[in-house]
Amino acid sequence: MKESSPPLVSGPVQIVPEGTLELLSKKEISHLLDSAHTELFETFRKCALAVLNSGNVVDNSKAVFEQYRNFAIHIREQERGIKLELINAPASAFVDGRMIRGIREHLFAVLRDIVYTNQQVIESGSFDLNQSSDITDAAFHILRNAQVLIPQQPPDMVVCWGGHAIGETEYDYSKRVGYELGLRGLNICTGCGPGAMKGPMKGATIGHAKQRVRGGRYLGISEPGIIAAEPPNPIVNSLVIMPDIEKRLEAFVRVGHGIVVFPGGVGTFEEILYILGILLHPANADLPYPLVFTGPAESAEYFYRIDEFLRATLGEKVRDYYRVIIGDPEEVARTLRAGMEAVHRYRHRTHDAYYFNWRLMIDPAFQRPFEPTHASMAELRLLAELPSHELAAELRRAFSGIVAANVKEQGISQVERLGPFEIRGHRKILEPLENLLVELVAQKRMRLAEHYEPTYRLIRV
Repeated sequence: MKESSPPLVSGPVQIVPEGTLELLSKKEISHLLDSAHTELFETFRKCALAVLNSGNVVDNSKAVFEQYRNFAIHIREQERGIKLELINAPASAFVDGRMIRGIREHLFAVLRDIVYTNQQVIESGSFDLNQSSDITDAAFHILRNAQVLIPQQPPDMVVCWGGHAIGETEYDYSKRVGYELGLRGLNICTGCGPGAMKGPMKGATIGHAKQRVRGGRYLGISEPGIIAAEPPNPIVNSLVIMPDIEKRLEAFVRVGHGIVVFPGGVGTFEEILYILGILLHPANADLPYPLVFTGPAESAEYFYRIDEFLRATLGEKVRDYYRVIIGDPEEVARTLRAGMEAVHRYRHRTHDAYYFNWRLMIDPAFQRPFEPTHASMAELRLLAELPSHELAAELRRAFSGIVAANVKEQGISQVERLGPFEIRGHRKILEPLENLLVELVAQKRMRLAEHYEPTYRLIRV
């Protein structure tokens, strides 16, 4: 049976800016449209399509772009600013012929961040992106330009990580946790997609409403490689597009004041290893950063497997940096609220900003962009003798590669052409890694597709 085509608005449809997009100069517009920057414009086109396609259940970026291969977007310059002209846009982005306001805001947020990052960060010469301090400074500038850094506001931002493909029970639980966080006046930051990224935001909206919290913040942070597989959910009221996964992760931990991890797949493990690798670094030994793993009672085995994997690879000491709470949303929220108070006292004592965690030491191994290829995946150093924070960085890259092969266009294409990525390492590392991956496949946490064919091969050396 031939696959039916998605409903489209053939267009052309013209829309004007909405949200935090500052006016673009003629130079910025011509820069984006210059034939020398066709790759930049294609990045914008794909991110725009992802935003317009919010609500789609496909988590395969390559499939999304193929499904909407006739989608086109044009920037129309006028004296009063710009307009976007859309052709063959997803019909779900419109109501009675008008684009949904939240989607329009997200669309112009994408344009804002892609133009700013390319001109002011990548091409300006103001930042040496091989230097750790400049990478952090670049992340700060992108976030500041997006107007998501609010001075003088006490610590209240909880980063929620977890899978986009979780089941109904886990999704409902994430909403309950978000509700309890909202009742305590805490704001939510997620990867902006569906599932465990949407649930806490949805719950927090009710908690905020009950407490008459005005101006609740639901911050979504994405990047071009993942946004098609995890398009922004409609609750996000501030969207930021970072240039790559490493700067996205750095934005999470610098903007957030505590982290809650819900069940998820390999992307969630990439995030877990990122924050634990940072907290395990000796330079961060005294820095308070509440970290909670949580899920409903039905997910207890999942978190047992996480704990088992982390202790087997990173050592028993890793257990000091997180707390596992099963089936108790109120306790999760109380723990984060208490953690916020500790963060507040520490930031006040050390004169660190509340809105951006400058004092957090992030090793360059977690900042340098990792491009998953067959060569780079085979060269990973998964060695038992590495210090725990260095091994966490290597494991993070391994999971990043599997994420790319599962849902990102470039990674999917590589595996289709050349076969699975090969991941080599010491048996003391690969055995617990294999046990974990087998369990994730068995629990259908790798991808939304009914059948999952592994995109990796583990080789003991």
